[in-house]
Amino acid sequence: MEPVVRERTRVRTAAGDLDALIHYLPSAAPQPGLVLVDGSGDGTADGWGGATDLLVMCGAVVLTHDKPGCGDSPGDWRTQSLSDRAEESLAAAALLRSHAAVAGMECGLYGVSQGGWVAMIAAARDARIRFVISNSGPGVSPAFQDRFRILNDLQQDGQNETALTEAGRWLDDRADRLLSGQPLEDVLTRQETFRGRTWYEITTRYFDTVEMLGFLQRVLDFDPAVILPKVQCPVLALLGASDALVPVPESLAAFSSLLPPLPGNPHGLAVFPGAGHGLFTEAPGPAIDRASQLAPGFIPMVQSFIHKNTSAVLN
Repeated sequence: MEPVVRERTRVRTAAGDLDALIHYLPSAAPQPGLVLVDGSGDGTADGWGGATDLLVMCGAVVLTHDKPGCGDSPGDWRTQSLSDRAEESLAAAALLRSHAAVAGMECGLYGVSQGGWVAMIAAARDARIRFVISNSGPGVSPAFQDRFRILNDLQQDGQNETALTEAGRWLDDRADRLLSGQPLEDVLTRQETFRGRTWYEITTRYFDTVEMLGFLQRVLDFDPAVILPKVQCPVLALLGASDALVPVPESLAAFSSLLPPLPGNPHGLAVFPGAGHGLFTEAPGPAIDRASQLAPGFIPMVQSFIHKNTSAVLN
């Protein structure tokens, strides 16, 4: 197999110039561009493992980039909104369209987890995004998804019904306080009154500082009922039936009902049996090629979707 070229570049954004890599086969004819949109937490241009090569083999020129404050890039992703991240994705797509390996062909977005929300916002804003692939991206709001995730964690921890009810009540209250603009210090003070509850550590994990509550506040306003109807390009939404982080039936219902009908009915929805978050079928291991653990049929489906939608544009 011909080695994949990795060309370093920078994506100019409001947070500063982010370190980026463009991955492509040097001898291939021009290929459609595909910007990878990372999920929550830290993320770097070189942190995608074997996924970039798999997507290059699907017939795409792939761009990955640091999130602000990660790798060698300035800024701080914790101060961003989903809207900020969408603008970064659009800047990355503009850079990719100008690359010789793309040579004017169309570009799409590949969002993983939270990156699925980001990709939808970006596509709703810019008609030059010609397709979106969502890998384990929720079709529901951040508040709904986070509540689902945390209650699942509590159930796995063996918490009783009283604890689940109390935790759910606080999660709803916290979301309301944040969405209403209550000072973050006040929200944190109220949250800390529950310290000592059996559910406290799991329920407040990740969002136990003013900084992280501020990040949560900035992402909570995503509303799929507002954004998804504005996405005027084909969407392939892929979910794992065993995903403990994403409410699959509710997400399927949202994508099915909220994405606008397009000529030729190009949208695709699929649920992979036995697959968890990220569409992996097994837990990671140090000696295991993570790409080999992807759900069977996932890569051919992605390849077919990219080819179908870029061919339709060119013909």
